[in-house]
Amino acid sequence: MKRIATWAFYGVGALAIGYLALYAYAVFTGRDLQPGDPIHIFRKPDAPSYSERDPVVLTSLRA
Repeated sequence: MKRIATWAFYGVGALAIGYLALYAYAVFTGRDLQPGDPIHIFRKPDAPSYSERDPVVLTSLRA
């Protein structure tokens, strides 16, 4: 049982080191964000717009 706990401890430590390495890679290779820079959100051009009101749906909900 002690051997399993030791290997579990090593596994968790290896995962933590891997996560920190990926975080460091993302920090040092990512682009810098400046205040006022626009946020680019990519979406499909033919995607429906849910922010517009559809008069057909509004009238059908009143009934």
